[in-house]
Amino acid sequence: MDRSQKSSVVASLHERLSETTLVVITRQSGLTVAESSDLRRRMLKAGATYKVTKNRLVRLALEGTKFTKLASMFTGPTAIGLSMDPVAAAKVAVEFAKTNDKIQIVGGALNDQMLDAAGIKALATLPSINELRAKFLGMLQTPATRIAGVLQAPAGQLARVLRAKADKGEAA
Repeated sequence: MDRSQKSSVVASLHERLSETTLVVITRQSGLTVAESSDLRRRMLKAGATYKVTKNRLVRLALEGTKFTKLASMFTGPTAIGLSMDPVAAAKVAVEFAKTNDKIQIVGGALNDQMLDAAGIKALATLPSINELRAKFLGMLQTPATRIAGVLQAPAGQLARVLRAKADKGEAA
């Protein structure tokens, strides 16, 4: 990689870091191409990205962003997960690390709040934005469903009473 390619990688990464909400730093050793591709697919499905990085280039890209404090975590074979959703990258990385011991969660940051590995794991237990939206919509729809059921109940009861009277009248 020549100097101009490195500077374009740093600029691209800096732009991504400026726009993202969550950064998850992982240490990977011995991860196969298939496993790495699987992790990338899972991240993309969750709305996040996963990228194996050169530590020196990431440290340069971190300068001037809200994630500047993370520079010390980039040692050894690292990769980063980035997402706008405050929990998406953490959920996928922690879930993948549970089933694969070749990857470790090092830490990360949520906006300007630095998190250690335990903090990322705790963040992964929270519901994602889409899950929260679904729960909220469910809560909004439940009262309407109940109201419709209550309004329909008297008409149904009246119909059953009239049917019973009609059946009784025929029997007599």
